[in-house]
Formats: sequence, C-alpha cells, structure tokens
Amino acid sequence: MQTEQLVNDGLKRAYRLTIGANEVAARVDAELKRVAPQIKMPGFRPGKVPQNLVRKMHGPALMQDALNTSIQEGVQSLLAEQRLRPATQPAVELEDGYEAGQDAAVKVELEVLPDVPAPAIDAIKLERLTVPAEEAKVDEQLQRFAEQGKKWEDAAEGHAAVMGDLVVMDFAGKVDGVAFDGGTGEDMSVELGSGRLIPGFEEQVVGAVIGDARQINVNFPEDYQAKELAGKAATFDLTIKAVRTAGESAIDDELAKNLGLESLEQLRGLLKGQVEQELNGLTRTHMKRKLLDYLAEGHDFPVPPSMVEAEFAQIWQQLEHETTHEADPAKAREEMEGERDDYHRIAERRVRLGLLLSEIGQANGVEVSQQEMNRLIAQASQQYRPEDRQRFAQYIGQDAMAAAQLRAPLYEDKVVDFLFGKAEITDREVTRAELEAAIESEDGFATGTHVHEHHDEDGHDHGEHDHDHAAHDHGNAPVEVTPTEAASEDAITKPKRSRATKPVAHSGNIAGAEVEPGEPAPKKPRAKKSAEA
Repeated sequence: MQTEQLVNDGLKRAYRLTIGANEVAARVDAELKRVAPQIKMPGFRPGKVPQNLVRKMHGPALMQDALNTSIQEGVQSLLAEQRLRPATQPAVELEDGYEAGQDAAVKVELEVLPDVPAPAIDAIKLERLTVPAEEAKVDEQLQRFAEQGKKWEDAAEGHAAVMGDLVVMDFAGKVDGVAFDGGTGEDMSVELGSGRLIPGFEEQVVGAVIGDARQINVNFPEDYQAKELAGKAATFDLTIKAVRTAGESAIDDELAKNLGLESLEQLRGLLKGQVEQELNGLTRTHMKRKLLDYLAEGHDFPVPPSMVEAEFAQIWQQLEHETTHEADPAKAREEMEGERDDYHRIAERRVRLGLLLSEIGQANGVEVSQQEMNRLIAQASQQYRPEDRQRFAQYIGQDAMAAAQLRAPLYEDKVVDFLFGKAEITDREVTRAELEAAIESEDGFATGTHVHEHHDEDGHDHGEHDHDHAAHDHGNAPVEVTPTEAASEDAITKPKRSRATKPVAHSGNIAGAEVEPGEPAPKKPRAKKSAEA
C-alpha cells in the first residue's frame, strides 16, 4: 500500500491510499480456498466444486469483501503509522474510475485531536462555599407533610368559607357572555388560599356557604396558556356544594408511621440528610464551575471544528426545543438567533475543557473500573422491561461508543474529584441564598464540557462527555388532583411556568445522545464572557 498526504492544515488531514490490485487478488484467492470446500453445486460432490466455478459464481462478492477489508486495514495502518488520533470517524471514499483488477485509490479525510498541553494542576486554589443544614428547612418539610396528610371534615351548618377551607363547587365560565371550551365543570374541589386558580378567583369564594349561588369576575393572565383567553375578562357562575374545614395536622410519630417510618426522630433524620445532600450538591456545582474556569483561563489551543459543530448542534437543538414553551416562541427564537455566535463560542469552550479533563484523567491514571461499569449498566438497564435488560447489557458490551457514553458522567466525576484532591481548598460559610446566587451568576452553558477519552491501544474511542449537573432546589410538588378534577379545572387553573433545562454536553458525533432530566437552569447564560476565555 502506498500513502500520499494531500492536506495538512491545522487539525485537518487528508491522504490518498493506493491499494495494489495484487493485494486484493491475493485476498480473493485466499477466501476462495477457504470457502470452496463448503460450496454445494448440483452435479458435484460436497467440497469438490472447482475453484473456477466458485469464482464465477461468487467472484464479484468476494472481490468486494476483499476490497473493503483492504481499505479498512489500510486506514488502520495509516492511523498507526502516522500516529493520528481522529477527533471523529474518518471519511473514507473510493475514488471514481475504479474497476476490478486495477489498483484502488482511496481518499481518507479526518480531523485529528490537538496536542493538549499538560495542564498545570499543582497550583489550583479553590474556595468551597458551605451551608450548614438548616433545621428550619426540615421543619418546613415536616409541616408540608402534615398539611398534605390533613383530613377534611364537613363544616358546621351555616359556616362561611375562609382561607384554608376546602370548597366543592360547580362552575360555568363566560367571556363576553359566551361560554368557552373547558370553562364548565362539576364538583371541583379547591383549597382557598392554595393559589391553584387564576388570580382573584379563590378570594371571591371567601364567605360562601353551602347552597350559595354567586357570580365572580376575574381576568385571565396575559401569559395564560390558552391564547384565546389570555388577558380577557370573564365571569364564573358558581354553585357551592360543600365547605370543609381541615382537621388538626399534628407533627408526631403518627405522621412518620403514616409515611412508613418508625418515629418522628427517624423522619427528621432522613429529611436532614436530604437537606445536607442537596446543599453538598450546590457546593460541588459551584466549586466545579470555578475549577473549570481556572482550566479554561489557562489554556487556549485549537480544537477540531467538527467536534465544536457537534457540540453547538446539541446546544442549539435544546434551545430550539425550549423556545416552543415560551409565551412568544417567535420572539424567543429571534433573541436566540442574535446570540448564535455566543453559543458557538460556548461550544468551543466546552470541547476544549473536555479535552483538558480527558488529558488530565489519562495522564494520572483516572479510569472507570469494570466493577463500576457493571453498576452503571445495571442502573441504566432499569429503564427497560425486565426481558430487555440483558439485551441492553449485551449492546453496551458490544458497542464501544455506547459504553463510553454511559461511562462518561462517572469518568468526569472521578477526574473532577482527582483535581479537587490536588487543589488547595479554603472553606467559607455562606447562606443558602448566597450560594444559589453565586451559582446563578455563573454561566451554566459555558462551564459544561465535552470529555473526549482516547485509547491508543484500541484505536479511538469517541464518547466521554461531561455533564454539568447543577444542583437545584425543586421545591415541593403540589398535591395531585384526580384526573376528573384536573380536566375540569384546565380553564381556570393558574398557568404553570415550565422551567428550562440546559443541554448536557453530549457530542453530536455520538448517536443517541440523551439530555438528562432534572437539570433546571436559565435558558440563556447570564454571563457569556466566560465562554470566550
């Protein structure tokens, strides 16, 4: 095989491989000898079919297989001989004009990973913002549990509803005197003061007694999800069918037992542990972002354009999805387009950070053990049906890219933990609000990474990707309503604002990259300047 370099421009490379016709022919002859004894043909005993007849019948297919094998081995030899580390899968093309029996000219185009300078990791200084677990948070959650578990009792005859009471009613809404879709319902239960309904609705039910028929006037919010109702005035005719008062909500051992625990002390301990875990997550998020900022500020080297474009495509796809949930999608898309260059710089920064983390991990022996990988596979397989879990495990075992993608978050965490262990860390106690403000002031998009783990002994392995897991206080989910209640309340419930989720740093060159749920963050970074570092 002959090799000719065509392009050597930055990280771009192109080569022409010339594979001799004699090499392909030798492979065909060897394959003929191997398969001829297995060929069956009428008029010949098994294994006695002449090779010239086998060649006539199967020659074209054998020739194609031999050529493909020669090309694959030629590309692998090229990568090894030239010491190339592909950033993405090389593009391989058989040049026009090839005919069987001739030398084959093959063009190979690729982008290579840059030579990443050895990161300086012995002088890292980080500040760890810590928040002591607040007993008040535990008490708030206990109170919420008690509220959710409270029992309702029919109010005394003549009792006028007050805030905190549960009122059951039928309703019929109209806009400009005309009924509208979803504006009528029966037996709707609402706790006055819960804020579940549109502004002004619950307040006008205060004072109602069983049997009351009253009309109330409200205005739908400007950002109401049903655009035909947004900003409009409406009337609702109400018939009060029941008024109920809440029984005593005690925070005691009985509450804990109703939740499947043994005592209030055990429940309190579990809640405190959850608060501590959440605060530790916030602390880690902040410290990790500062670590990535430190690495980004000290390193500026070229990165493969294909990796940047793949990363940008992931970010852009997520942003486009988020615009569909905006009150004015067209305006949100326009704003997004105006910041396209900023997001492109963010994608470049993330790829560069990923290469740095990968270099650090490999240089310092950071790896995910087989035992850890088995745990990851077992955890990931739980999303599938029991009968499909073994097939998933086999798929991961056979597909290097899928395995690398699954391994990525743990690999990143281990590299980050290694760097934390090397850093000089000073602690500073702050309030939760101060810590959350510090995280919000940073650029969640720009501090993501794309970790590209390379294994020389196995060719190239695309797929280590960082996940910038920002811890977040999700608050408390509202008490669920029954399906019938939910359906009847659609037209008058307060619009729910969806929280945007930032895209995780998966590379576009990995098929099936997923966006992980549960990572609320602003749709757009608040400070893009860090993306340009």
